[in-house]
Amino acid sequence: MKKPTISIIAALSENRVIGNKGRIPWHIPQDLQRFWQKTKNQVIIMGRKTFESILGYYQKSKKPFPKRTFIIITRNKDYQVNRPNCYPVHSVKQGLDLTSKFKKDEVFISGGAQIYQQTINLADKLYLTVVKGNFKGDAYFPKHDGFQGATDSGWKKEGKYQFKFMDLVRK
Repeated sequence: MKKPTISIIAALSENRVIGNKGRIPWHIPQDLQRFWQKTKNQVIIMGRKTFESILGYYQKSKKPFPKRTFIIITRNKDYQVNRPNCYPVHSVKQGLDLTSKFKKDEVFISGGAQIYQQTINLADKLYLTVVKGNFKGDAYFPKHDGFQGATDSGWKKEGKYQFKFMDLVRK
């Protein structure tokens, strides 16, 4: 089997903020819908904090946990997840190696900031939601000069936020 496409999926502001104090600084349902549509039945690699924020949301909402394979990167060697299709690993390399078990054409990286930083040079594609404006934050998406636009939805508006969807490919 050929190597899967490595795709990063992220929402970021124009000043590349992706989070502040463990939270996303905006709420854009169309962005969340795009994320879940793109990653449906796929393998998603993410950091432990990102995974736990998703897990916390589903526990509070009482909604069923999404049907995806989650590979969770953590430094904690004793970390365990008592949910099906969730696999803790201890490095990006271990996570990417594990993806071969699932025989997918595309693998998604979905944060947080440290995981994006470690994988930006490995990525083939970026699926970005760019939120108009400069936001205060403590977590940033890395510079991504090595990519060029494949599609750009143009600016949309939902609630008080303007945003656009951009798909980029490695130059």
